[in-house]
Amino acid sequence: MATILDWSGAAACRGSEGSLFYSADSAERKEDRLEREQLAKRICSGCAVRDDCLRAAIDRHESYGIWGGLNEFERRALTRVV
Repeated sequence: MATILDWSGAAACRGSEGSLFYSADSAERKEDRLEREQLAKRICSGCAVRDDCLRAAIDRHESYGIWGGLNEFERRALTRVV
């Protein structure tokens, strides 16, 4: 039986350090966050399952992290438009 995360095995981020996609520090400086997110988004940009990842994050209302190349604020803005 297939699961909603079957795509994750093909994700470009598989094996990457999780703190790249999620802040390891709640007091992260804005400049550090932007740099970390840009690195994560660069990995997402070439991912074959990026759309599946983004859809899963939106469907599950993911509140944190980079999913499908978007951070939580970008996902929230996207769902307001759709």
